[in-house]
This record gives sequence, C-alpha cells and structure tokens, in this order.
Amino acid sequence: MVKLASARESRMYGPRLARNRSEYMNAGLYVFATILLLTGFSLHLSNQSKSGLLVLLVALSFIIVVNTHDLVAHLAAIDYRFPLMGLDFQLMLVEFAVPLLQALGTLLSFLGFLFLFIQEQKVRGYEHLEKHALNMLIAGPALWLLGSIHNACQIYERADGHVQVLQQCVHTPFLMGSLLFMIGAILDRREHGRSTGVPLLGWNWIWFGIFGSLLLFIGGITNVVKVFKMQQIDGVRLEKLRGGAQERLVCEREGQVPLIIEEQRRRKRQAEEGSSKAAEATPYKDVLVGQA
Repeated sequence: MVKLASARESRMYGPRLARNRSEYMNAGLYVFATILLLTGFSLHLSNQSKSGLLVLLVALSFIIVVNTHDLVAHLAAIDYRFPLMGLDFQLMLVEFAVPLLQALGTLLSFLGFLFLFIQEQKVRGYEHLEKHALNMLIAGPALWLLGSIHNACQIYERADGHVQVLQQCVHTPFLMGSLLFMIGAILDRREHGRSTGVPLLGWNWIWFGIFGSLLLFIGGITNVVKVFKMQQIDGVRLEKLRGGAQERLVCEREGQVPLIIEEQRRRKRQAEEGSSKAAEATPYKDVLVGQA
C-alpha cells in the first residue's frame, strides 16, 4: 500500500539529520494510520458507522500524505530530472509509479468512504452516491494492488541479504492487505446488487477490512525496522541508478556532460571533419594530368 524507504544511493539528498527525521516521521505516521484504519472498521462492528467512517477518512488522509511525501522525496533525489526514467526502468516502475499509484488509490478510497458518509447523513440531493462509492472502493484497492506488484520490481545488487529480507517482509503484507481490501469491496458490491436494505458497509467488507488493516499494520511496523536499517547502511553499499542514469545525474549536478555523450559528439565531429576533407581532396584525374 506504500513504499517508504529506498535502498538507492540517490536517496541521499538534503541534510542527513532532516532526511532521517522525515523518514522516521513518515514511517511512524503510516503505522498510526493503519491503527486508525483498524479502529474505523472495528467501530462498524458496534454499529457506530458514522464514527467509523470519520475515522477511516482521517486514516486515509494520513496515508495520502505519506505517499505524497514518498513521491516528492524520490523525485527530489534525482533533482526532478524525468528523462532519467527512460534510462532506468526501475526508477519509473518503483520509485515513481508505486507512490503515485498508492496515492491515487488512497484518494479514490477516501472519496468512496466520503460518499458513504454523505449517504449516511442523508444529505438532500446526494441520495444516489452509493453506487459511485462502491465502485471507488473497488478501484482504490485495485490501484494499491497494482502498486504492490510494481514494488516487486525492485532489484538489489549491493545491499545485503538482511535488507532484501526486510523488503520482502514489508512488501508481502502490503500485497496481501491490498488484495483483501479489493476482495472485500467486490463482495460488498455484489451483496448490494443482490438485495436492498443492506448496510452501507456489509459484514464481508468489514471483516476483510479488519484483516487487511492488520496486515498493513504488520507491514508498517516492519517498514520502521527497514527505515532504521537503511539509515545504518554505508553509502557505498547503496544501490545506484542503472542504465547510465547515475553517471548522467552526477555529471549534470556538476554541470558537466556525461562521458558517453561527449564521446559520441567527438566521434561525430571527427566523422564530419573526415568527410569534409575527403570532399576537398584533389580528384584522381587531376593527379594524373599533373604527373604527365
């Protein structure tokens, strides 16, 4: 549902103390949001649907903030140089696409629960929002699931096995939790289609939401451990951008042209100079006449 700590060398941006503090706050805020998610779904078991929906809205608001921070942090790490994504596909599929998909999915889920809350309040003019809300509650977890699948595209070459195990411990609960949310929303949508008078959040949706929130909480706790571990790793052991993106980023930061591009330009200049010299050379016929 979220990707917090990156093992990239490019994450080393900004003052170290401020960066570490923001990562801890980000990870802690996500854990707090998962607790609110669990509380919100549990309140529906005691027939406190309005309070439960309000708590769910607050939790999703925090998750939107967390994912937006991830997206901005990953873009700031490469100085917002989007062309680098064409060189390193992991940068595009993981660092950029994952927090974007998670943020969009959370926004859709937020709107879905907001529509349900308006429906619960029986506000005049908004009596037919239930269908749109149920569709959004399916689309949101579907984007979470897609983002979790993208998160599996992360490749490690330098980081040790401990970091890779932690990454899997973070990734797996998020993947399973997103899947449970989507299944619960689909079952709830079918339940509303079969009969009338069904509560806005059916029992299937509530229980799947509770177990999904538990999995997200486990993933969030593991992510806090991963953030701590990542901050202890020496910069030499962090992952570099691939496909020449790391070299280009370093050279552009120093105001230099990457060596590969400079070499291509030098060869092109030599080829152009060679062709111009060949065109200016004396024709073979004139050489024979001169010798005669």
